Amino acid sequence: MKDMLVHLYNLDFADKMPSKDVRIVRVLSPNSDKVIAFVEAHFSKGWAAEVKAAVYRSQPTCFVALHENKIVGFAAYDATAKGYFGPIGVDQTLRGKNIGKALILHTLEAMYHDGYGYAIIGGAGDNVFEFYRKTVQAYDIEKPGNVYDRLIRG
Repeated sequence: MKDMLVHLYNLDFADKMPSKDVRIVRVLSPNSDKVIAFVEAHFSKGWAAEVKAAVYRSQPTCFVALHENKIVGFAAYDATAKGYFGPIGVDQTLRGKNIGKALILHTLEAMYHDGYGYAIIGGAGDNVFEFYRKTVQAYDIEKPGNVYDRLIRG
């Protein structure tokens, strides 16, 4: 897994709505349990812990995609470390409908408005490099190590 970098000043945030029946909203703290439960059920406990850090802020740094008033995706920033984007995930049954693209653009736009010039995508797996390259022109950081090297494993 490698880190990637996104230059926020050159992104076009205009194309960030996947369809009329999906909305992207910033999480409100009363909905935090629902979001954390969704992430844990569809992804992992580790990602749920990261999302917990993002939703328990006074100004949450987590967005969700809603379809028929149900959570179908999420994206967070500043969850594990300042300036880091992620994690992000979309329900498997709704992938390919630009929901991930909408989530990443909403989240990166929020980072931009929070004063960030760049976003780090930490520990990106090989299976998502192309998504990040195509969607937000992310590029690899060619240095070894990342923030996740500090994880306690086992």
